[in-house]
Amino acid sequence: MEFTVEEKQQYSRHLLLEKVGLQGQLKLKRAKVVVIGAGGLSCPVLQYLTAAGVGTIGIVDDDLVEQTNLQRQILYTHEDLGKSKVTAAVHRLQKLNPFIQFNSHQTRLTKNNALELLEPYDIIVDGTDNFPTRYLLNDAAVLLHKPIVFGSIHTFTGQVSVFNFKMGPTYRCLYPTPPAPHEVPNCSEIGVLGILPGIIGSLQANEVLKIILGLGSILSGQLLTFDALSMKQSLFYFDRNTTSSVDSLAEDYEVFCGIHSTIKEISYQEYIKQASNFNVLDVRTQVERDAFYMESIHIPLDELPKRYTEIPEDKDLLVFCKSGARSKSAIHLLHKHDFKKELINLKGGLFNPK
Repeated sequence: MEFTVEEKQQYSRHLLLEKVGLQGQLKLKRAKVVVIGAGGLSCPVLQYLTAAGVGTIGIVDDDLVEQTNLQRQILYTHEDLGKSKVTAAVHRLQKLNPFIQFNSHQTRLTKNNALELLEPYDIIVDGTDNFPTRYLLNDAAVLLHKPIVFGSIHTFTGQVSVFNFKMGPTYRCLYPTPPAPHEVPNCSEIGVLGILPGIIGSLQANEVLKIILGLGSILSGQLLTFDALSMKQSLFYFDRNTTSSVDSLAEDYEVFCGIHSTIKEISYQEYIKQASNFNVLDVRTQVERDAFYMESIHIPLDELPKRYTEIPEDKDLLVFCKSGARSKSAIHLLHKHDFKKELINLKGGLFNPK
């Protein structure tokens, strides 16, 4: 495997680096990396891995580009709205580096396709935003003996680690059990500083290059945390837990993460036609309620565990939030407390009441 004159020009600054050079660049060219998700974290990961010359890059995502993505998902523009993220990402990345092989996987990662999708790659990058997929990804990587470069973000803070590196600690060693569904809302519910995924994604890309090149100290058994407001970084150490071993993907990951899989949903239009049949519960914050009011009982999700007895049980209950995610968590919690009437989620929430 050799480089063309154009490739040598493209990677000239790497070739000058004593610890990279021609042999290191060849390692990058031979490497195969798959990025799960094409959102905020994955955008900088994909850009830097492409620019660095990682020879084969797979992208797994089934989402379309939305306008709310543009605040932080820097691969996309207004021209991409409504397009497949994978398609738009590859189109943009090919312009950055035409010497890369991109594999488009326009699908959602599931336990039925995970092993087949991940098997051809050397390194997995976790750019996901939900716990069921993270646990699925962890288990598949353990079965396939592949490392995961992990990143996560929450409002102004982020985390980076490397799991299952040379049989080292895994995601389950750090997080043996998932948090309750209502404890960690995603960025569509509480927001995120637009620059944060750029910082955390860049750190993930750095770990990928270090693994390929065999340089530096890998964040295996270490969790790096970053606070964008204070600029404070901390390292936490954790060990491999033998009780977290994995031997199959037989688990129902949504059930494991406490997500009720049989939640009934209706659209806003359907609700209007039969509004008198329901009591209505708003689990948004007071700030959200002040910005857009809908007649309802108001109990913010974080207060629901202590206040659920305030909800009357004389009618079926329609639960809503901004996007439909927190309301599902609320329904799960109310199921646990044996709510007497039927619990229905407002599909898409007030953000997209279709």
